[in-house]
Amino acid sequence: MNTIAPLPAAAVIAAARELLGDRLTTNDAIRQQHGRGEDTSTPTLPDAVAFVETTEEVSELLKLCHHHGVAVTPFGAGTSLEGHVNPVRAGISLDLSRMTKVLEVNAEDMDCLIEPGVTRQQLNEYLRDQGLFFPVDPGSHCTIGGMCATRASGTNAVRYGTIRENVLGLEVVLSDGRVIQTGGRTRKAANGYDLTRLFIGSEGTLGVITKIRLRLHGIPEAMTAAVCQFPTLDAAVNSVITTMQAGVPVARIELLDEVQMEACIRYSKLEGYKPVPTLFLEFHGTEAGVVEQAELVEAITSDHGGEGFAWARDAEARNKLWKARHDAYWACIALQADSRGIATDVCVPISRLAEALLGAKRDIEESGLLAPIVGHVGDGNFHTVILVKNDDPKAMERAWELDKKIVKRALDLGGTCSGEHGIGLGKREFLEAEHGAEAMAVMRGLKVAMDPKGILNPGKIFRN
Repeated sequence: MNTIAPLPAAAVIAAARELLGDRLTTNDAIRQQHGRGEDTSTPTLPDAVAFVETTEEVSELLKLCHHHGVAVTPFGAGTSLEGHVNPVRAGISLDLSRMTKVLEVNAEDMDCLIEPGVTRQQLNEYLRDQGLFFPVDPGSHCTIGGMCATRASGTNAVRYGTIRENVLGLEVVLSDGRVIQTGGRTRKAANGYDLTRLFIGSEGTLGVITKIRLRLHGIPEAMTAAVCQFPTLDAAVNSVITTMQAGVPVARIELLDEVQMEACIRYSKLEGYKPVPTLFLEFHGTEAGVVEQAELVEAITSDHGGEGFAWARDAEARNKLWKARHDAYWACIALQADSRGIATDVCVPISRLAEALLGAKRDIEESGLLAPIVGHVGDGNFHTVILVKNDDPKAMERAWELDKKIVKRALDLGGTCSGEHGIGLGKREFLEAEHGAEAMAVMRGLKVAMDPKGILNPGKIFRN
């Protein structure tokens, strides 16, 4: 009697169920939740979702998938904006969100070791009583493992750096199940290849991160926020450039154009502000230091026509401002009914910021689309959220054309196609234009060497 051999995915699912029990699921609703992130790509359902809880489980699952040639797509909180978690070749969606342990905190050395499912909010709540905090703040409830995978940044990067500067070492499971340790607890080292930085920003295409050693920072003695509004976008941008060139150590400096400000006023109930180009700022340091910083920036903004420089010293007022900034994406979506948003993400040298931002503004006006601008402009990074009606396919075509124009200008100005969102599915076409064919060949060679069967997050960064 002839028997039919099980399909590779079915074989993996059966074996994985023995390993994970009911934490391996083929439930349709859960598969749909893991079909994409917050992007606009077409969802692709995985064959199954695996909720892992230990490095050993990740290792055993990858051994299975490597043997059978089944795709594995790592999944954290699903907040990515470039299609990183879309399982384009089905297979297994590897959900790491249950790996949420803070394994150690070394207060004297200001470092900690965590699992990848820990969020920034959870970690800072844990650290609060020890006078420490983790500063990298993308503005969403993403996991720190996902932040490492996409080389995340955020509002505090202008002072504290991106995730890249705040990771000391990693534990990574390779495509065949081998487990390696990278980096260490020292603040500097001069030995061997920097494997930690290789995995930071690799988007799950080279390995699965299962532990992260982070650099921590002391909670500042004093923090104060400020808001300043401007008659024109040009005036606001030039205030930012002057502030950065003056060497003022601002912790955060965020720009909202008049459309974004109107959206935030409506959505977050910001009273007392006008829908005009606006800067949100925050200063960290000693009591005297933050006053000195704020007074210097107030003078700079006044020279550029800034008005109503208002300080927010108490925590409640500061938190309300930054919650409004973090909710900017949802404020955009609420601005136009029955719409979805395409979020662009370019970064340019600070001296070219005015050209990039004002050029993007002209492109938006010419497109006829509604697209608020918001950005971490202290390090030259800004976003537009291009709003498209769900029932208007022509508008979607115009939106992607607008996106390409904004990215091309950034590249022409010496910038990058992505300051923090990563490549995923959405920005693959720009990668070679930015890095060149030879560099892309080296990247592909690394991918083949470390994932010879191409099972790790296929279709991301590269088309094949």
